[in-house]
Amino acid sequence: MAVAALATLDELEQAVARLGRPASRDLRSPEIGLVMLRGRIGGDGAPFNLGEATVTRAAVRLETGEVGMSYLLGRDPIRARLAAVIDAVWLRGDETLVKTVFLDPVRARIEAERRERAERTAATRVDFFTLVRGED
Repeated sequence: MAVAALATLDELEQAVARLGRPASRDLRSPEIGLVMLRGRIGGDGAPFNLGEATVTRAAVRLETGEVGMSYLLGRDPIRARLAAVIDAVWLRGDETLVKTVFLDPVRARIEAERRERAERTAATRVDFFTLVRGED
């Protein structure tokens, strides 16, 4: 689901099309709501409320009975429903198909974007060094 959360609408639509557009019905129509984000100072301090984030969730059932669910940050009911369909296909036992059709291409794009960001950041790197004066 982490990969589905980072996938674009186009990637999700293409994956569902390549999976054969499995027939499904909504168990829970895509809903948009808020979740409270909690934080901790230093990772182990007392928890505090950081703020709220918008989340979209969906649940679908395939004709074969598998139930897929998704929760995505933001307001995008179409992406949430498509991600739930992909989750249900995964649970149907088509892990290899989902991996080759959806997970591998999206992971490759995410990794390429990460490498590009790292290269752009590295190009602005400044190495600081200290000169030692020769006063013996």
